[in-house]
Amino acid sequence: MPEPGSVTWPPAPIRTGRLVLRASEAQDRAVFIELFASPEVHTHLGGPRPRDELERAVPEVPGRRPGLFVVALDKAAIGTVTLDRRDAERSGHARPEDEQDEEGGKGGETGLGYMFLPQAWGRGYAAEACAAALGWFAGAFPGEPVVLRTRTANNRSMRLAARLGFTEVERYEEYGAEQWLGVWTPDRAPGPPPVS
Repeated sequence: MPEPGSVTWPPAPIRTGRLVLRASEAQDRAVFIELFASPEVHTHLGGPRPRDELERAVPEVPGRRPGLFVVALDKAAIGTVTLDRRDAERSGHARPEDEQDEEGGKGGETGLGYMFLPQAWGRGYAAEACAAALGWFAGAFPGEPVVLRTRTANNRSMRLAARLGFTEVERYEEYGAEQWLGVWTPDRAPGPPPVS
């Protein structure tokens, strides 16, 4: 399977009805710190990191890497969406362990991740941004599936997965909790929202 870094990065900004998905900028540093320090954001992600540690560790321009989109509303960052190659050694896979990808690797899959500031929750921004990122991915890597892992206790993520067209592959135990693994394939998923 190709990696998001094997295409030109960053791509041109992706515009939806309300949002822009773009590369990270220096002005986004405070939002990255808030995302990683927020107890609400990290309820199902292993807990927040200490703010003072983040102030020292987060670079001037955070998140400058292939596969990471900053989600902006009215030019201000409200979250991130990531499309990252997942470690083949990690629990839960959409493909059989012994199936090789196009590059001869085993089990590595692209996973969708997202974090939004709590004040942005409940307005459909995550669905809009994730659908746009999946649409970009389908164009850049035709036919490639994307996986999503979340705790079954994370009701918001479970609803978002269903809304985006992810279908359940399996449930398994990891990090002391039941995890859910779903897969999205471009040919079976609902189309992304219009991009302007």
